[in-house]
Amino acid sequence: MRPIPRTRSCFVCGVSNPLGFRLAMRTDGRWVEAPVTFRAEHVGFRNTIHGGLIATLLDEVMVWACGVGAKRFAYCAEMTVRYRRPVAPGVSMVVKAELVEDRKGRILIARGLVVSEEDGQVHAEATGKYMPMGEGDSAFMGEDFIEDPAVILERGGAA
Repeated sequence: MRPIPRTRSCFVCGVSNPLGFRLAMRTDGRWVEAPVTFRAEHVGFRNTIHGGLIATLLDEVMVWACGVGAKRFAYCAEMTVRYRRPVAPGVSMVVKAELVEDRKGRILIARGLVVSEEDGQVHAEATGKYMPMGEGDSAFMGEDFIEDPAVILERGGAA
């Protein structure tokens, strides 16, 4: 597995965002994944992680799955999340995604999972439709990266 470049300010992966997750993602060239352990301050209902935060992490890994698989960054156009079982704070999970379809470079389809590291049970799953970014947006976004994202986008993350 190869590390995914991180940014400074992103709420999910940004290393300088004091309120963010600072998620460290990696890829094998097909799947993008990251370990995550939610904290007590991430709950919605007592002892249950807020679904919006789960969706946020799924969106992040699906965006990166589009980058790895289609070699382009993309914006989320539509996302559907199915919550299968609650996620409790302090439980080690893996959030992961893959690109499943590239519709002629106009729409990218990704799927994501939130899986318990302990027993492999799926706690949430998502599908998303993503619109590839234009070069201007990609260049502007690239200024926030610590490492050059081209190394992943050009080779799909394969080691």
